[in-house]
Amino acid sequence: MTMPRARSFMQVDVFSTLPFRGNPVAVVLDGTDLADEDMQGLARWTNLSETTFVLPPTAEGADYRLRIFTPQGELPFAGHPTLGSARAWLDGGGEARHADRIVQECAAGLVTVRRSEEDTLSFAAPPRVRDGALDDVYLEQIVAAFGITRERVLAHQWVDNGPGWAVVQLATAEEVLALEPDLSLIPTAMVGAIGAHPEGSEHRFEMRTFAPGAGVPEDPACGSMNAGVGQWLTATGAAPSTYRVSQGARLGRAATIGIDADPDGTVWVSGAATVRIRGRITL
Repeated sequence: MTMPRARSFMQVDVFSTLPFRGNPVAVVLDGTDLADEDMQGLARWTNLSETTFVLPPTAEGADYRLRIFTPQGELPFAGHPTLGSARAWLDGGGEARHADRIVQECAAGLVTVRRSEEDTLSFAAPPRVRDGALDDVYLEQIVAAFGITRERVLAHQWVDNGPGWAVVQLATAEEVLALEPDLSLIPTAMVGAIGAHPEGSEHRFEMRTFAPGAGVPEDPACGSMNAGVGQWLTATGAAPSTYRVSQGARLGRAATIGIDADPDGTVWVSGAATVRIRGRITL
């Protein structure tokens, strides 16, 4: 058994420039020699949507390896933990192999995190492991849980890049914000809803994400869901190559997620990432 010791720890506010209005992620900057149960125990204790652990890389070309835990289990990939952990790693003295990008190794593979001249971070959306329309049975379960009729769903899609995400598209942001889901009807789901803001608004879409399957009833701001949805919408022409999403209003948050699709189809997901807490934690 490894004796507990003090380890560098940060908490990063992701996807909002307003203090404490984004989605926080807890980051342990040295996860070396921690057992799985230690990582899971801390994730339950922080009770955030995700807690991450930075480890030495094992893949060629990676700058570090990341493990990502929800209160109920480990994820192969997640978006806001990717940006938040990259920010914590840089602020903790991490030096990337390349000045303009960081390469994160995780269970989903290698994920590139781009650094702009203004030091804004964005990650390249990983390939989806499942796409296509939802089957009728699952769609009806979601519709029932959301308390809406099937006719209000404009489109639906698997947008799963690891966590298991599915999404339904409603006509308006107002409809998305009005949802009062009964998650007991979809206890293992990882599902989102997206709807358009009026023309001329600061944001193109409103997003809400519900993850009872990961022990997170509603996520304040979700990078992985927005990544998969961005790949779907930009590839089909249902959204422009560059747009912004607002999320978290029903939880008192003010998140903004940027989506930018390159001509080659690569989708970049960007947002603010600010260290709010730094110190040491004994593990």
